[in-house]
Amino acid sequence: MIITKNNYHKAYFITSAPNIHCLPASEGIEIAFVGYSNAGKSSALNTLINKKNLARISKIPGRTQLINLFGVINGIRLVDLPGYGYAKVPEKIKNKWQYVLYEYLENRNCLKGLVMLMDIRHPLKLLDQQIITWAITANIPILLLLTKTDKLALSMANTQLNIVRKAMISFMGDIQVEKFSSTKKIGINKLQEKLDNWFSKFSLREQAL
Repeated sequence: MIITKNNYHKAYFITSAPNIHCLPASEGIEIAFVGYSNAGKSSALNTLINKKNLARISKIPGRTQLINLFGVINGIRLVDLPGYGYAKVPEKIKNKWQYVLYEYLENRNCLKGLVMLMDIRHPLKLLDQQIITWAITANIPILLLLTKTDKLALSMANTQLNIVRKAMISFMGDIQVEKFSSTKKIGINKLQEKLDNWFSKFSLREQAL
C-alpha cells in the first residue's frame, strides 16, 4: 500500500455541532480524538496542526462541549469530540456530553479510527476501557497516546508505557500505544504516521467499492 503523507499544518476548521444531526453528511473519512477532559486532547490536535488555538484550549478542563470538525483535504477530517469524565459540572450536563460522544461513536459511519488520549500518570480509567471495548466490537482501530509524558522521568514513562501495552493485549484489538507530549513534541511523528496510514488505507477501500 502506498502511504500518502498529509500536511496537517494546512488543516482548517469546518464546523462545531451540538450533536451528529447538525454535522455534514457522513461521507469520506473521519478520525476522532477522544479522551477524558483533562487528558490534553485539544493540545494534541493543536500540536499536530501546528496552530495554537485552532482547537480551543482552556486551563479549565471540559471546555470541548461540541463536536468540532477540521478538514485535512477534501473528504478527510479530524474530529475533536467532547471530553468525558469531568467531575466539576452538574451530573445532567456530564451525561449530556457523554451522550453526544456515544451518539457520534455509534452512528457516524465515516468514523474509521480513534486517537485516544490518556494522561500517562492516570491511564485506563473506567470510561477509557468502555470506549476501547466499544471500538474493538465495532472494528475501529485505536492509537492510544499517553499524554503529558514530559511530567515523568524517562524510566517511569517507559514503565507506564509497558504497563499499558501489556494491558492492551487482553483487549485483543487493533491498538497501538505510544508516549506523547504536546509540550516536548514527543510522539508527534507516530501520530502523523498513523493518521497517514489510516487515511491511505481507508481511501483505497472507498475507491475499491
